[in-house]
Amino acid sequence: MRLVFAGTPEFARVALAQLHASGHEIALVLTQPDRPAGRGLKLQASAVKQFALEHGLALAQPRSLRLDGKYPEAARAAQQALAAAQADAMVVAAYGLILPPWVLAVTVRGCFNIHASLLPRWRGAAPIHRAVEAGDAQTGVTIMQMDAGLDTGAMLLAQAIPITAADTTGSLQDRLAELGGQLMRQALDLAAQGRLQPLAQAAEGVTYAHKIEKHEAAIDWTQSAALITQRIRAFNPFPGASAVLNGETLKIWLAELSTEKPPVAAEFGSILAVDPVGIAVAAMKSIVTITQLQRSGGKRLGVAEFLRGFDVQPGMVFDPHG
Repeated sequence: MRLVFAGTPEFARVALAQLHASGHEIALVLTQPDRPAGRGLKLQASAVKQFALEHGLALAQPRSLRLDGKYPEAARAAQQALAAAQADAMVVAAYGLILPPWVLAVTVRGCFNIHASLLPRWRGAAPIHRAVEAGDAQTGVTIMQMDAGLDTGAMLLAQAIPITAADTTGSLQDRLAELGGQLMRQALDLAAQGRLQPLAQAAEGVTYAHKIEKHEAAIDWTQSAALITQRIRAFNPFPGASAVLNGETLKIWLAELSTEKPPVAAEFGSILAVDPVGIAVAAMKSIVTITQLQRSGGKRLGVAEFLRGFDVQPGMVFDPHG
């Protein structure tokens, strides 16, 4: 099938690579403009752009697709490129730009979206983060026929996978990316055969995965250890959970829920025990055991290695609210 592909991060690159390898003709790739990244804030191409360049695929990076928006010239250029592509369908995966009605109608078969949740749960920008943060037992991928709403289109295919107690957003995203590419290939095969059976989303069970904001990263030690550890896993790798100790902000990358209870009089955020395996911290009627952390400008380290360069003692107290 002749396709336009719209996507930006690694999650989308995995799907693009699968579609390209399976023989679909990628007539045009849309991805977001290069963004500053790294310590030097140099412009960096998206993962999707890098793949497109490596494989000689036609590429466009419009700043907007709204013909009546802030960048109408960019939108008109994209409109011309899409018309010239003469694609059968458009595949969208974590693109990052809203698709106006004219884009949804630009191909014969419309726009198929790879959404990293089991719709209608976790519509929106950050479905993987929010599923981990909420302590969901499972998530999955839904292939959806896009419409004008926010992830409200008819479902074409869906498959669930479990969320383990060790999963971070990063590890779960890797698994969902592979699954998303596989399901999209199946959906396109079924579409070519006229065998797709769209299913309207249920009206019940709708939740929204709002965009992750950096201020959410601060650990609130007045919460339960279960919620704190879920949030630590949810914010790994971005934006990284943080906690302040002795005036220094530390990134907390991995932590476990302890089976023990803190002393009744323990202060929220107080360090109860320190050993090479973990740092035990009092939360609400529970204990969080930190196992991997990082100083500003340093590397992610296990506790044993971290303690060689940073003094942590029982009785010290993290800022209760980060």
